[in-house]
Amino acid sequence: MSSTTDKLKGLANEAVGNVKQGIGKVTGDDHLIAEGKAQELKGEAQRTVGEVKDGVKNAADSLLGRK
Repeated sequence: MSSTTDKLKGLANEAVGNVKQGIGKVTGDDHLIAEGKAQELKGEAQRTVGEVKDGVKNAADSLLGRK
C-alpha cells in the first residue's frame, strides 16, 4: 500500500471512529464507544505507517541524491 493510501485510510478510520464514539456517548452505548475508540486508534496507526513510509522514502532519496 502506498503512503498516501495508508494516510487516507487512517484519516477515514479516525473520522468514523470519532463518529461512533459520539453516537455511543449520546445513546449510552458503551460497546459502540469502545468500538469507535478502537477504530480511531487503528486509523492513527495507519496514518503513522504512511508518514513513516514517506520519511523512509525521503531519506532514501536524499542518500541517493534524488529530488
